[in-house]
Formats: sequence, structure tokens, C-alpha cells
Amino acid sequence: MIKIGVITSSDRAAAKIYEDISGKGILTVLDEYLSSPYEPVYRVVPDEQDLLEATMKALADEEGCCLIITTGGTGPAVRDVTPEATEAVCDKMLPGFGELMRAVSLRSVPTAILSRQTAGIRGKSLILNLPGKPAAIRECLEAVFPAIPYCIDLIEGPYLEGNPEAIQVFRPKKK
Repeated sequence: MIKIGVITSSDRAAAKIYEDISGKGILTVLDEYLSSPYEPVYRVVPDEQDLLEATMKALADEEGCCLIITTGGTGPAVRDVTPEATEAVCDKMLPGFGELMRAVSLRSVPTAILSRQTAGIRGKSLILNLPGKPAAIRECLEAVFPAIPYCIDLIEGPYLEGNPEAIQVFRPKKK
């Protein structure tokens, strides 16, 4: 079974002060974009770098998630540490993901330049940081998702089949 991790980084959602709509928003978009069946591995953690790192490592190394998507903690605030946690656990960084997401978000809000989302590889897992607002999550996933299945192919993960009625996944033509 394909496993996909979703991590929400939020002090208030972790304390159950409010419902985590961002993590659930990611799952909604994935359900639309993927035709491959998958098992979500869902976590909500406070904005603590050590907890984020431990959760990312567990989802990659123990749960075997081929894709781990985080939401929250990508801004410039003192407690926003998701990119630092991602960089600490990854073997390779993929800055193009963050560059594209910021470019797309700048069409909607000028504060997108404050966002620090990124992506990287840990073993056979792609870790992707998304912003925390549900509208921005959808907007960013729409921009980068076409490259995600091929990236997972390249790191020897499972074959993710996209839903062509919702999103066009890109894979180079075989020779």
C-alpha cells in the first residue's frame, strides 16, 4: 500500500484549540489528484523543530511514506521552523518546489515573498512544505503536483497514478 504522510505544524491545532483544516485540506486535494489508492498517515504537532524532525523521520523511515507533505510553520515568525526541520532531515534539497510555489502565490498575495516553503529528499521520501492556509495549499499543490509522481519515480518510490480529470501529471516519454 502506498503511504503518504501529512504533518500539520501548529501549536493551537496540536493543543486542540482549533480544528486542523489545513491538513485535512491536503488530503482533500490528494483525493482529487491521485487515482492510486493510498493510506494517509496524519500527524498534528506543535511548532517545535525537534518534534517536526522526529515526525518527518518516523514517517519516512518507519512508516515508509513516499511523500510527506507539511503545512504550516513556513513564515518568518519566531516559531515558524518547518523549513529548518525539513533541511535538517533531508539528504538533498529541491529548492525549485519552493520557488514555484512562491511565484504562483505572488499572483494572489504580495506577502508570498515571506514564505519559506521548500522540499527535499530523505531516503525514498519526498518531503514538501506547504503554507498553512487552505486556499494557498490548493494553489501550491496545483502548481507542483505535476512533478511529484516523477520525482518519486526517480527516488525509487512507488508509482503514483494521477487523476487526469483533475491534474495532468508529467513524466518524460520513454525512448
